[in-house]
Amino acid sequence: MKKTTIAVLCAFFSAILYAVCIPFAKILGNYVPSAVMGGLLYLGAGLGLLITTFIKQGSTELSLTPKEIPYMSAVVFLDIAAILLLMFGIANTTGANAALLGNFELAATTIAAFFVFKEFVSKRLVFAIILITVASIILSFEGEGSFVLNIGSISVLLACICWGVENNCTRMLSIRDTRQITLIKGCFSGLGGLIIAFLSGEALPATKWIILVLLLGFISYGISVTLYIYAQRFLGAAKTASCYSTAPFFGVLFSLLILGERPAISFYVALCVMVAATILVIRDTQNS
Repeated sequence: MKKTTIAVLCAFFSAILYAVCIPFAKILGNYVPSAVMGGLLYLGAGLGLLITTFIKQGSTELSLTPKEIPYMSAVVFLDIAAILLLMFGIANTTGANAALLGNFELAATTIAAFFVFKEFVSKRLVFAIILITVASIILSFEGEGSFVLNIGSISVLLACICWGVENNCTRMLSIRDTRQITLIKGCFSGLGGLIIAFLSGEALPATKWIILVLLLGFISYGISVTLYIYAQRFLGAAKTASCYSTAPFFGVLFSLLILGERPAISFYVALCVMVAATILVIRDTQNS
């Protein structure tokens, strides 16, 4: 099997694992403060990868060097901001809305890849980004006929922007050891998130909830991010984000099944627009 084919499969599997986080984070949010949960999710990713590093020693992949410190620092800072924004957003909008809005990460990633990192972006992908933006605007207003901005949706969109820039910084690190990158991302972003949570007055929940959040973080962020970085190595930031753009639809499916949500009609309008955009993205990836 070609490495590019494996990379595409890794990107899709990464999307599925990440999508699991939305509905379960919504449920756990009833017992765990949002900032604490954001920190614990990333810390779970870092600690899980640390354990696998001890189990599987002698990696042949390249380690990080001092030249990558600026990119790694940017990744950690952006991850802290993104996870705090996402957890606040999930707490203030539906799980299905938060999942579908996650598609805006593709737009943010591609725009940054084009303007900052000079990656090629096709006309088809540009049109897909426009559709995703339109759908995101639809989802950002609450209530039928209402023009009141939904603070939860806006928060999720800001998280997507942070992750879009972060994806391109991670792309510059993707030739290095993927487990090492994810371990650093997880531990430092997690600790940073927890420090902010404690400074804002949030407290740790019961031990059982801490363990569940750490486990969710290892699955939805640790394994998912490792697969994502590996895919970036062979596909680039924009194309990996294109494959990953299926994550919101898995998130919507999981939210509807697990949370039993019944979104408003505007959600289904936005869903149709997102489906059209995703088809364009996948066709663009296949033809490039």
